[in-house]
Amino acid sequence: MEAAFWHDKWERGLTGFHLDHINPYLAQHWPALGLDREPVFVPLCGKSLDLAYLAGEGHSVLGAELNTLAVESLFAALGSVPTPQNEGAHRRYTLDELSVLQGDFFQLKPAQTAHCRAFYDRAALIALPEPMRQAYVEQLAALVPSGAVGLLVTLDYPQQAMSGPPFAVAAEEVSRLLTPHFELTPLAQHEVLADNPRFVAKGVPWLNEAVYKLVRR
Repeated sequence: MEAAFWHDKWERGLTGFHLDHINPYLAQHWPALGLDREPVFVPLCGKSLDLAYLAGEGHSVLGAELNTLAVESLFAALGSVPTPQNEGAHRRYTLDELSVLQGDFFQLKPAQTAHCRAFYDRAALIALPEPMRQAYVEQLAALVPSGAVGLLVTLDYPQQAMSGPPFAVAAEEVSRLLTPHFELTPLAQHEVLADNPRFVAKGVPWLNEAVYKLVRR
């Protein structure tokens, strides 16, 4: 999946993956992670309002997002679009406790993210097709330090019923990809087809969301 795919999605407004509210699993499970305002890294963040929630909980937040329009839309929703500063292969947008590095996630360097002792993935792993997920997990593992605590939200459904993104990532794949780098604790699983009319319209017979706690080994 090339960068042009995502740029086209944003330019055409085809962002059905974007939630116009805070993810309920974030609000439910984040406090239970026991974090004490550690900086949080949010890969492939889009214009998610979850970043504002995390900042409101007292964290400094560092997002990573490929598309400029997504980044500027996020800050516009928060009331101000800051002037970006060049940072290597990326551009950094900063407003109060929230920063976003705009550019290729796979070109990020550990020095840019090593201060983040927490991380959050709601729509990164499931945004990527199967051939890219291993590289994503390895890059994430390289970017967060040992002991960093994270929350992961995934989707699973019969992939043949609908083409992604978001893609189906079964529990077995989550375990195979992540356990070499992270301690993995399942927190919750919910059948959510009735709450997702897009999937219903595509004829998807079932849809599960799963929530995991991760700790970098």
